Amino acid sequence: MQYVPLLLALTGVFTILATSELLWRLKLMRGESARKFVHIGVGTFVAFWPYFLTWREIEFMSLAFLAVIIISMQQHIFHAVHNVNRRTWGELFFPIGIGVTAFLTPEPIVFTAAILHLSLADGLAAVVGSKYGVIHKYSIRNYTKTLVGTLMFFMLSLTIVTGTVLLSGTVLSWPLVPLLIWLPLAATAIENLAVAGTDNLFVPLLVTVVLQQALFG
Repeated sequence: MQYVPLLLALTGVFTILATSELLWRLKLMRGESARKFVHIGVGTFVAFWPYFLTWREIEFMSLAFLAVIIISMQQHIFHAVHNVNRRTWGELFFPIGIGVTAFLTPEPIVFTAAILHLSLADGLAAVVGSKYGVIHKYSIRNYTKTLVGTLMFFMLSLTIVTGTVLLSGTVLSWPLVPLLIWLPLAATAIENLAVAGTDNLFVPLLVTVVLQQALFG
């Protein structure tokens, strides 16, 4: 019975990857939308791993996930993950970000907040930006960003950080109030500046370190 949670985690990730591959082969989902389907699905699932997995198991899973991604890149297994028309190492930094976050915090709620920035904030920002941000675009180091996508990331980060503070059991004192604004702003800035997928490491790293110190000392 001790291996049931680990099997559940493995099955969940494999199901999302297999579904994305099926949708890609049926030509129902391609390009950025297919990639973000995996990004959002896997990331949101992973965000709640601390509630049924140990930290060592999460670290092991992140290494296993990284190995699967490397093999998939070499053997062209999961097309939905790699089929994107821009240079990015995001699929490699994604599991690394998960492992680093698990290593840095012993608090499940901090881990959840950090990984939800990876999955929901970053993923939905890309989806909304690609669909509604065609007009208002800007470029950072030759990588195209959208004003709508950036605003979406900030609003979701604000929601995640505020929810984390309120649910952490910490008394919402005045010294914490500025955190509700500056941390989402800082996370949004890093998401913009850390190009080529490195935001998948640096955004959760920032959120983890700041929230861990601010809420739990």
